[in-house]
Amino acid sequence: PDAEMAAFGEAAPYLRKSEKERIEAQNKPFDAKTSVFVVHAKESFVKGTIQSKESGKVTVKTEAGEEDQIFSMNPPKYDKIEDMAMMTHLH
Repeated sequence: PDAEMAAFGEAAPYLRKSEKERIEAQNKPFDAKTSVFVVHAKESFVKGTIQSKESGKVTVKTEAGEEDQIFSMNPPKYDKIEDMAMMTHLH
C-alpha cells in the first residue's frame, strides 16, 4: 500500500489506482475520436461510443440508451489522476 494514502483509510482505493490498475489502464485500447461521455438523467454522464456522424447528427451507443448531448472523453489512463492539468478534456 501507498504510505501517502494511508491517511485516507478506507477511501484510499477510490482516490488512487493501484500500480497494476494504472498499467492496465495505460495499455487499454482507446480511440479518442469515438469515445465520448453522454449526458444521462440519473447517472449524470455515461460512457458511449460514436457509431456514425451524418448531416450534423451523431449516433452514440451507450449502456443506458442514446441521448443528445455528448462530450469528449479522456483515455482510461487518466482515471483518478491526481493532477487535472494533465487531462486533455475538462467538463
